[in-house]
Amino acid sequence: MKHRYLPQTEQDQKEMLDVIGVQSIDELFSDIPEKVRFKGAYNIKEAASETELVRELSRLAAKNKDTVAYASFLGAGVYDHYQPVIVDHVISRSEFYTAYTPYQPEISQGELQAIFEFQTMIAELTGMDLANSSMYDGGTALAEAAMLAAGHTKKKKIVVSETVHPESRAVLKTYAKGQHIEVVEVPARKGQTDLAALEEAVCDETAAVLVQYPNFFGVVEPLKDIEPIAHKGKSLFIVSSNPLALGLLTPPGKLGADIVVGDAQPFGIPAAFGGPHCGYFAVTKKLMRKVPGRLVGQTEDENGVRGFVLTLQAREQHIRRDKATSNICSNQALNALAASVAMTALGKTGIKDIAYQNVQKAHYAKTQAEKHGLQAEIEGAHFNEFVLKLNEPVKEANERLLKKGIIGGYDLGRDYPELQQHMLVAVTELRTKEEIDTFIKELGDRHE
Repeated sequence: MKHRYLPQTEQDQKEMLDVIGVQSIDELFSDIPEKVRFKGAYNIKEAASETELVRELSRLAAKNKDTVAYASFLGAGVYDHYQPVIVDHVISRSEFYTAYTPYQPEISQGELQAIFEFQTMIAELTGMDLANSSMYDGGTALAEAAMLAAGHTKKKKIVVSETVHPESRAVLKTYAKGQHIEVVEVPARKGQTDLAALEEAVCDETAAVLVQYPNFFGVVEPLKDIEPIAHKGKSLFIVSSNPLALGLLTPPGKLGADIVVGDAQPFGIPAAFGGPHCGYFAVTKKLMRKVPGRLVGQTEDENGVRGFVLTLQAREQHIRRDKATSNICSNQALNALAASVAMTALGKTGIKDIAYQNVQKAHYAKTQAEKHGLQAEIEGAHFNEFVLKLNEPVKEANERLLKKGIIGGYDLGRDYPELQQHMLVAVTELRTKEEIDTFIKELGDRHE
């Protein structure tokens, strides 16, 4: 049969041991004292043949409820969007798929050009001067932005809205703890950042103000009103944003943001049970020398032929790590490539059209929910998510929906104690009218 891997033979093992000059595999561990070695049997299954193993793993995988067989209304940062078929075709090519650190300009022009295009399109979407080659994910990008702000301003206080994704705030606090930076959370008011509380929290010691646009509840934050508050103490204004939403919304860069970050998952990257995804990081020109990670630039060789290289590399990231803005020296090259291909395939018109469909379908779902007696708890302009108040635990509602072939929304009570029995519903362009109607009817039947 066709093997997915080539197992070692006894002869292979003997030859390798001979080369390194030892008699047995046990001899490789001779430096480990006998008294600390584990002598028992591991509590795991007996080794299986490849056929048996594939069958077992397939059986376990079949238990998953995926977005191919189920209509998903689950968002909260990871979304079920259309993925152009060309994305998988391109990223599955061996020269891209197997590359580890594809940065050598003499052999990686295709990869470097793809990353350059990714940076260009992200900069255009966000309204910023430049973007880096990507970060690990949206949460990492937000935390890195906060650390950049603290280093740039020499201040030790970060103000973040509670309407920012809870997981991103958790990552931020982890980063901040190691840097001895204070994180102050500003409460939400009717699903948006409380501007009065924000103004009170910002002071001369504030390094940055962090908000999300659209925020975790799907509501479009008033960046125009937040910007002067954020800048009043000469702090930086950092915005985390769904890049697809920027196909319709005014880019944060046009509203005074100094740094815009987010996750490129909506562009050609599958949900994949939570990752891996691809963060983006865009800044104004004055901050370009402090950008973490990689930055690809365009140049010419000695013959005048256009080429691509890594540029503005901060030496501290490699040899003086204690003085670095960031210790991240890599990027999500393969997923950034996927996002580049998706954005290129969709084009400006396609991205705008998909974003518009998200708004229209979410508003349709919200209107239908209200007709079925469900209360849309949080008002205000929203993108593709909104909050519904249920008269039962969200977990119970989702278990019932699952039996109907529907993946329900996110239980907000997990992160916001005051929002028990509140569901965050995501409606993307892939949801049909029939799926939306069925979803709302199943929820509404318990409320009528």
